Amino acid sequence: MNFNELFKIAINASIEGGHAIMEVYASDFEVEQKEDQSPLTLADKNCNEVIERLLAKTKIPILSEEGAKIPFLERKDWEYSWLVDPLDGTKEFVKRNGEFTVNIAMIHKGKPILGVIYVPVKQELYFAMEGLGSFKASRNSVICNIESLVAESDRLPINYNRNNYVVVGSRSHMSAETQDFFEDKKKEYGQIEVMAVGSSLKICMVAEGRADAYPRYAPTMEWDTGAGHAIAKMAGFAVTQYDTSNEIVYNKEDLLNPWFLVN
Repeated sequence: MNFNELFKIAINASIEGGHAIMEVYASDFEVEQKEDQSPLTLADKNCNEVIERLLAKTKIPILSEEGAKIPFLERKDWEYSWLVDPLDGTKEFVKRNGEFTVNIAMIHKGKPILGVIYVPVKQELYFAMEGLGSFKASRNSVICNIESLVAESDRLPINYNRNNYVVVGSRSHMSAETQDFFEDKKKEYGQIEVMAVGSSLKICMVAEGRADAYPRYAPTMEWDTGAGHAIAKMAGFAVTQYDTSNEIVYNKEDLLNPWFLVN
């Protein structure tokens, strides 16, 4: 299995998917409601079609938010699989605040081994692979090879020479336990800064070095976190369950994540 080639395909799928999203973003789009009442737009659908078409060439099974009904009896025997959220942060997309991403991860025996997060509005690309590391680049066009991309990218984390303790949180999900985490850190550090951003950008802020911790003590699904988990992990950070120090795992029977902490 040529992982550099698979990585290139995933990166290009995220960028081309991002272009499909931006076509809708520039239009007067309509918003539907999914079964769970979360918003769904043409951008989700168009991006998903682009990504699935490009990833299909790899012959590796795909688990996507837009096609999540694959039974566990079928999934449990997957050694490798793609985990895709074509538009993470649909609420941010609808608000037009730019804080939405395209997420693609590869899962091997329950663990993320590569991850790609593309931010279409900012044309920023976060990418990581086991054995290579974690990186950030400015990118709006598809790549020819991984080596050239790495050469023009910043390795994560970036040293921003911060003295303050920064906790990243969600604009729309703030549980009592998250509030308790903030209070504990205030006691420990005297003062903390809370950074609010949408989508998987929260994990990226820790991986990049802009924040120190991201407590997610609220529901998420596997496709929300797989790519970010890989990027944080390859940058030297941990993504662990709230009540244990165990790393969160993927391709479970129940695709709902446990509460977790990135730090």
